[in-house]
Amino acid sequence: MSFQAYLDNIEAKTGKTPADFKKLAEAKGFLLDGNLNPATKATEITNWLKEDFGLGHGHAMAIYTTFKGKTE
Repeated sequence: MSFQAYLDNIEAKTGKTPADFKKLAEAKGFLLDGNLNPATKATEITNWLKEDFGLGHGHAMAIYTTFKGKTE
């Protein structure tokens, strides 16, 4: 599955784009000024995405990867 397919599936399941998740992550303090908060561990973010949005590990990691700046 391509990276874009992961993102498309996430949007179909949750109704949220990576930009939406980024705003939510900023509100939770996972991101500061659009960048990953150095005090936040990847596991904290993936657990949040799994618990609150029902994402699997691979899909949660895809969103985390967008927070690191990957777009493709």
